[in-house]
Amino acid sequence: MTDSHPKTAEKNKNTPMRKKIVLTLIVVGVIAFIGGTLYWLHTRQFVYSDKAQVSAPLIKLAPHAPGELKHVFVNLGDAIAPYTAVARVGDEMISSQVRGIAVVVQQDIGTIYQPGQAVVTMIDPTALRIETQIQEDKGLKDIHVGQRANFTVDAFGSKQYEGTVESVSQTDSQGDVVFNISDQRQENSFDVKIQYDHDLYPELQNGMSAKVWIVK
Repeated sequence: MTDSHPKTAEKNKNTPMRKKIVLTLIVVGVIAFIGGTLYWLHTRQFVYSDKAQVSAPLIKLAPHAPGELKHVFVNLGDAIAPYTAVARVGDEMISSQVRGIAVVVQQDIGTIYQPGQAVVTMIDPTALRIETQIQEDKGLKDIHVGQRANFTVDAFGSKQYEGTVESVSQTDSQGDVVFNISDQRQENSFDVKIQYDHDLYPELQNGMSAKVWIVK
């Protein structure tokens, strides 16, 4: 004698579907657990920053005395040799002292320039570094000079680059102690510089955005 009760038939019909749902939830949970574990292990191996930049100190070429900008002898992007005249302000010739690349060139002939006001700004390409800031509670204690670092540059997608930690600042990037009257503690960040082989990566240019993984 078969059970033809409608509720029993519906229950028997839904049982396989419920098993599939339960099995799916278990599989999803296991995958999420494995993924979370792998991510946790990965983050324990690196100190990560997605706010890094290819950067070099700016070298400003400016007059020593006030004068009218009369001539400019270089263009943006030019490679400038040491002791090269780049501009004339009044009777003063403005010259480079080191090798560099022009990153800012003023062309406003006739403008009066004051002492220290740059007519040409350049960088030394050999001084390019990957610079980032690491919060004191985000792995700063694990960073030391000489550690290996991997990085990518937004302009070149997922291409991997390698370098080493050159310096970790001894004071926070703000430079001053700031007291904030609130319940939330201030998060101080410290500058970290990473050097790399410029001959291997000549495509890296000043100002490019980067992401950094510093190996613990």
